[in-house]
Amino acid sequence: MGFIKKFFGNATSKPEKRYYVFQVKCDRCGEIVEGRVDLDNDLSVEFEDNKNVYFVRKGLLGANRCFQQIEVELKFTPKRELIEKNVQGGTFVE
Repeated sequence: MGFIKKFFGNATSKPEKRYYVFQVKCDRCGEIVEGRVDLDNDLSVEFEDNKNVYFVRKGLLGANRCFQQIEVELKFTPKRELIEKNVQGGTFVE
């Protein structure tokens, strides 16, 4: 039984944060739309000043009849920490 515990390690350890969740408010209708970035699969690498920067661009639409697209651009460090965020067609909700 000790072998199985050693093999699988400590199962109660806290998993790393995989998603970055954010909310934006549509400039046109005022609806609050939630977006989510998978930090393991959605990011692309970009080289800036000899550094690796990871970025993602998301297009969001609300659930109401407003068809205004909200475009969000986010940049992260290699450790997946947010360093820059931009939005067009809306504003970030803190």
